[in-house]
Amino acid sequence: MRAFRVWLLLGLLYAGDKVCAQSRIDSIRFFTDTSVLDVTLVANQAKIVNNKMKAEVIDGRIEFTDGTQPPYNEPIRLSSRGEYRKENCYIPSLKLYFRGNTPGRLSPLHSLKLVCTCKPADYYDQLVLKEFIVYKIYNLLTDKSFRVRLMRLHLVDSLKKKKTLDQFAFLIEDADAMAKRNRCKELKDDQRFKTESTDRKQMTLVSLFQYMIGNTDWSVPYNHNIRLIKLKKDTLLRPIAVPYDFDYAGLVNAMYAVPAPDLGMESVRERNYRGFPRNMAELDVVFQSFRENKDKIYAIINECGPLSKQNKTEMINYLEEFYKMIDDSRQVQDVFIDHARLQ
Repeated sequence: MRAFRVWLLLGLLYAGDKVCAQSRIDSIRFFTDTSVLDVTLVANQAKIVNNKMKAEVIDGRIEFTDGTQPPYNEPIRLSSRGEYRKENCYIPSLKLYFRGNTPGRLSPLHSLKLVCTCKPADYYDQLVLKEFIVYKIYNLLTDKSFRVRLMRLHLVDSLKKKKTLDQFAFLIEDADAMAKRNRCKELKDDQRFKTESTDRKQMTLVSLFQYMIGNTDWSVPYNHNIRLIKLKKDTLLRPIAVPYDFDYAGLVNAMYAVPAPDLGMESVRERNYRGFPRNMAELDVVFQSFRENKDKIYAIINECGPLSKQNKTEMINYLEEFYKMIDDSRQVQDVFIDHARLQ
């Protein structure tokens, strides 16, 4: 009889663990789901706003549902990130930590970057939407990219002293998860590589995409807005560059975005090729991918319901300039071959 009770208890524990495992969030499906999450984030707003320059991790709670039952409602921890936004924004970008001492249903998400509005205004909501779209466009072109999930975020003050802030925001896939999804491993920040020491084919795509969206705010040697990953099974292959953080791109056109002084540009809307020379055959491969995905790229823009009609038009017009340019062989020769950087 005693043995029966022991086996019964073990069975119940196993069943409980199995149910718990089944109810945990699927971190892959979380980022492939295109629906907009309605998320409530409860935290001490005063600490977020007043202590954003400090490396302080504070407690919070997150609540949302993705159609599974019961809805997710778990304690998390969060900290501020992003040097510019810490100094200039009312609400900085945040990092959310989903793993506590006791792993919950959201623990498979590990820790994620949250991009939220700089200030509580519709203009900044639109900037968030435009940067989200840039990530989605790059997802079309390669799997070696960061996936993102759009949300309508309600930032509730846990002390009930400040009003709830409602805004658009998006979560960025964890770098380690992105690397594993591509059968790669993420390289450490202190591992530095020259631009031309990375995978040439992928670097060509990265450089041309950055030119397409009008972004010069990146650097491989300085690990600036670039993550490097490497295939696990063949360590002799060159690392692969994966770009992120596109709010300084001309396609986003944030009023706070200014080009680096040494580039001699008046506006981020000007395109400046920061890649190295490529031959016509290499360029044509990437350009063909851009052309084949053109309708899908424009669909991502047009189907973003919360994005204003004016911003949709401006984004498409900006990309149209690029598409006309790559169909002109003389301009292609001039920009990507004859006058490309050599060091």
